[in-house]
Amino acid sequence: MSLLKKDSYISKAKILINTILKNMDNPLKPESLNFFQADAYRFYFLMSFMNEHIEENEMSQEYAISLVPKKYASRIKRLQVLKQAVTLGYISEKSSSIDKRRRIYEPTEILIKDFLEYSESILRDNSSSS
Repeated sequence: MSLLKKDSYISKAKILINTILKNMDNPLKPESLNFFQADAYRFYFLMSFMNEHIEENEMSQEYAISLVPKKYASRIKRLQVLKQAVTLGYISEKSSSIDKRRRIYEPTEILIKDFLEYSESILRDNSSSS
């Protein structure tokens, strides 16, 4: 790798690292994002869950907990995080209109708002650092 190309990669890596660290340790970050950034599994789940929501995919309990590879958390941990997010009001749980036994999960308005504002701030910080 040429020295010029290496310097470019290092510069971009520094921007990425600083942007992530700044946003992870932001005291103004909403509680919903604090919850999902508490560990790697929750953060991976949040990104996957929001991606599925944006893609307009219906998420059953099994689908939601399967979004993150099993190597990141046990089945019980995955269920606990989902149920805790429901209890905290970040994810809504409702019965399917087709099969009343089937539970469907969606982000609540508060999580959508917090996530979109968070995404915007990261993109804004990243573009201003370029």
